[in-house]
Amino acid sequence: MAVPKRIPTDGTQSFGHNPFEGLSREGLPPAPPTDGTPQVAPKPVKKNRGRVDILRVKAGRGGKTVTVVKNFVGIGLPEKEQLAKAMQKACGTGGTVKDGQIEIQGDKRTEVARILSEANFQPVFAGG
Repeated sequence: MAVPKRIPTDGTQSFGHNPFEGLSREGLPPAPPTDGTPQVAPKPVKKNRGRVDILRVKAGRGGKTVTVVKNFVGIGLPEKEQLAKAMQKACGTGGTVKDGQIEIQGDKRTEVARILSEANFQPVFAGG
């Protein structure tokens, strides 16, 4: 049985016709180092997830003040519940998700706005 001919892969021998031989490297980024140094990934760009309104509501709640966050676009119920839980923990109060809105007990608009900003939303204080 004949032994197959081995082709060196260290780059010393040409494989024949290379269609990329005539291309210029001008304007291309440098190749990554091959000496085993760790590469640092570029920082991800913060994606703006849209505007959300923060309201302070008293009507129909027996005189109690509630902070309502509404007008979420493109986020599902599980993520709203996760945001609500983070808001409740940060504010030290109760809250819920009702009709696609997050309700936090008390006037906690500044804390809620901070949490929404950290989640890449654009919080806007709506209402009077």
